[in-house]
Amino acid sequence: MSHWNHHSFAYTRHVAIVGAAAILTAMVSAQTAPAKPIFENGQAQVVPAFEDATKWIRHRLWVETEFDSDGDRKRDRVHVDVTRQLQTDTEGLKVPVVYESSPYFAGTSGDRQFLWDVKQEVGVDSPARASQPEIEFKAARTSISNSQVAAWVPRGFAVVHSEAPGTGLSQGCATVGGAPERLAPKAVIDWLNGRAKGFTTPDGSEEVKATWATGKVGMTGTSYNGTIPLAAATTGVAGLEAIIPIAPNTSYYHYYRSHGLVRHPGGWLGEDIDFLYDFVNSGDPARRVVCNKIYRDGEFVEGRDRRNGDYNAFWISRDLLPLVGNVKAAVLMAHAFNDWNVVPEHSVRISNALKGKVPLQQYFHQGGHGGAPPMELMNKWFTRYLYGIENGVEKDPKAWIVRETPPAPDAGRGRGRGATPPPTPYADYPNPAAAVVTLRLGAGGGATGSLVAAAIAAKQGTEMLTDNVETAAPALALAAESRHRLLYATPELTDAVHLSGTARVTIRMASSKPAANLSVYLMQLPWTEGPIGTTNLITRGWADPQNHKALTRGGDYNSRERGTPLKAGEFVTMTFDLQPDDQIIPAGKRIGLMIFSSDRDFTLWPQPGTELTIDLDGTSVRLPVVGGLPAFDRATGAVSR
Repeated sequence: MSHWNHHSFAYTRHVAIVGAAAILTAMVSAQTAPAKPIFENGQAQVVPAFEDATKWIRHRLWVETEFDSDGDRKRDRVHVDVTRQLQTDTEGLKVPVVYESSPYFAGTSGDRQFLWDVKQEVGVDSPARASQPEIEFKAARTSISNSQVAAWVPRGFAVVHSEAPGTGLSQGCATVGGAPERLAPKAVIDWLNGRAKGFTTPDGSEEVKATWATGKVGMTGTSYNGTIPLAAATTGVAGLEAIIPIAPNTSYYHYYRSHGLVRHPGGWLGEDIDFLYDFVNSGDPARRVVCNKIYRDGEFVEGRDRRNGDYNAFWISRDLLPLVGNVKAAVLMAHAFNDWNVVPEHSVRISNALKGKVPLQQYFHQGGHGGAPPMELMNKWFTRYLYGIENGVEKDPKAWIVRETPPAPDAGRGRGRGATPPPTPYADYPNPAAAVVTLRLGAGGGATGSLVAAAIAAKQGTEMLTDNVETAAPALALAAESRHRLLYATPELTDAVHLSGTARVTIRMASSKPAANLSVYLMQLPWTEGPIGTTNLITRGWADPQNHKALTRGGDYNSRERGTPLKAGEFVTMTFDLQPDDQIIPAGKRIGLMIFSSDRDFTLWPQPGTELTIDLDGTSVRLPVVGGLPAFDRATGAVSR
């Protein structure tokens, strides 16, 4: 071997050794480097170092609030649990929080035999309701929930839960929409930002600090759990950066009443606010007697007014719409157009008030109660506003609408079932291309009268129906003729009609009795038998004719004007909204408007016999048609012209 070759070999061997050492050092460094969140396509990704659930840190505490809901002269403390990555202790990792709060975590009392008896006349006091048996108190519980954990902890977020006041191991009283339900999550967010105190026990003085938290919080949840994020946001609390409310109840009046009428949530006929109180009242039994006296048997009795169904100070205090001016968080609102438990107006009324004031997206689908947005939408939302990753979500479409029906929607309190089809992006909701088309009624509603987009030349006069709650709405829609409803329909569509927004009805009517139910359905004809959904129902609404003086313009109903008894045979006119919708009515169908009195699935059940007389010339419906009148004319063969 030559001298040059010898040195070349030595140099090559030296480089190889150094290279191997560098690789080994890099491997060691990779193993010891701090674990960090990973982002791709604007979304937080699962981090292998965060995946092992056996290494997660779990602990609980009690956060002191600023209120005393049970009157014991001590600030209530709420029970909180935390699930976070090991690295938040071992490597100084600081993470944002996904937070869910609920009154349901400790169990509920769901015995339906204790619902209000709906077999009563309209406008009279309801027969007394017995309270359901008390919920078993579970003092030995050491954690609250595992919801959200599997989705978000591996992606670099801590997950926090809290039990609503008066439920589980939280102190105080259940107030069902009262101020403590806004202030309790605010206190937890304040604790995550070092502004409120947390303690290791409900009554002790040993503090717990959230040194691992960045202070940025996102909240989400479904139904009651979706109400609380919005409730927290209306406090304007600093640190709550984003919320994803799913099917939130934004007004207990809109949940238990409709345009002055006692109207129960779908699937829970006879439920009122006191039943829901008993349903969630899982807190310390030692406080229940006091809480019952203050709220269920005190404030609720004085304010709920099942006799008249009017809006009053009690309901105003449980309405989030007047408080949305305080919202600073980015809002991704989610709801279903076929949610007849928490009807879709709950989300739409809030979104309308927030437009242009905070980052806002809306996600709607055609299922039943619940149904979260796709994970991609939620992930981009939390990644953008909790981690500050510039993923352009604020430039995405303002609305995402699932226009197809999922396989099996759920009408109960929980999440919808079935695989939800992908959403269609809209520039906004309602679709900006929608315009009002006013339809008028032609005589013949005992069978099927006409529904046309033009003034009918001859006076149509009046038609009458007789209330009979024994017949449910689908049977009324299927009947070729009925004296218990009036039905009007467009010609058969030769092209699809896309409705997007809120239909509004004006009805001129007279009643044979001082009080009556009024129910209105917009539907596809022929009505298809089977589950109520997008193949038969378009939307529906309810109103109290006694409140006609306040029902003059549609929109959000918030009038404190009291209803007045009707005079037999005297006509009154009212205008009110049906529930928001987005639906494509296919060719071959007819759009039908059905007017009847008592709705077996939602209203009180008076004795049959009340007569409602409808003035056809003073009655109309305004539909939000994408493409407006030209599109509607094309679909109906221009019959209306």
